[in-house]
Amino acid sequence: MNSVQTRSAERALSSGTWLIVCGAMLYSILTVTPLMAKHTANEWDWTAPILPLVVDAAVVIVVKLDDVLARLGGHGGPWPVALRWMTGLMTLALNTADSALRKDLVGVAVHAVAPLLLIVTAETSLAYRRAIAAAVAALEAEQRAERERREQAARERAEQARRDAREEREHAAQLAREQREHEARLAREQAEREEARRREEREARERAEAAERAERERRERERERLRAERERAESEEAERREREHRERMERERRERHEREERAECERAALLAAGPAVEKFPEEQARATVQAAFAAGLSVRQAAELCGWSVGWVSARYAEHRDPGPRPAELAAASR
Repeated sequence: MNSVQTRSAERALSSGTWLIVCGAMLYSILTVTPLMAKHTANEWDWTAPILPLVVDAAVVIVVKLDDVLARLGGHGGPWPVALRWMTGLMTLALNTADSALRKDLVGVAVHAVAPLLLIVTAETSLAYRRAIAAAVAALEAEQRAERERREQAARERAEQARRDAREEREHAAQLAREQREHEARLAREQAEREEARRREEREARERAEAAERAERERRERERERLRAERERAESEEAERREREHRERMERERRERHEREERAECERAALLAAGPAVEKFPEEQARATVQAAFAAGLSVRQAAELCGWSVGWVSARYAEHRDPGPRPAELAAASR
């Protein structure tokens, strides 16, 4: 396995691990939030998603740092293992708590799938990363040994060239032929080196293009994720405004209905009092006349109910027919 295949395996492992982690986080948030909402005071319902987010954030930290340590060949000691298992067991408990409280064994089994997969994936990916890191170290050691062998071979060739030079000085007759052979060998080696250099440059370009493609794909996924989050936030905000509008309209309708019922009861009470034995106060008389006008009683009947004159009652009826201000008529009726 060469370095390109090793990096491809690392990318596949990292992508698969993060896909499982993100899926388990989303499933955990959607599963645990209703449970937290049921066990939280009504005015604090908005805090229900915080706990699953905190637990899943710890999972992300463990997976990311394990990835870094595995690449560096280090080990974080017992605490990362404790945090990894603690967060996994917390996620398992939170996801299965609602079904367990309802004694739904099928629900417990179904909701345990994602947390158990997350726990096993975290452990397995760590083992894979350590194995890949060891394999990469072995591959690099092998490459260093190969370079040392090539350098040793080059030194041996140089020594042989020096011996040949001494022999050429001793054997002048063979100098020209051996020199031509030596130059031809050097030319072949140079051509091989040039070919190797061009091949390495081509591989480097291919690796750079692959890295650039991967970066473009990552940025595109990030843009898609941000756009989806923005659209979801806008949709939730529109739903909230629509819900508030409906609640406000319903509240106004109930208040208007209650006002109308109170007004109707007051009119009925005023009309049920019967003819007045004495002249009502002006405010009460105006209320009685308004109720009589709304009930369709005649001016005389209204005058009997409030104890005021027919002219004054007639002026009030005229005001109710035409709500505009009539100062002159008001003054005349008062006199």
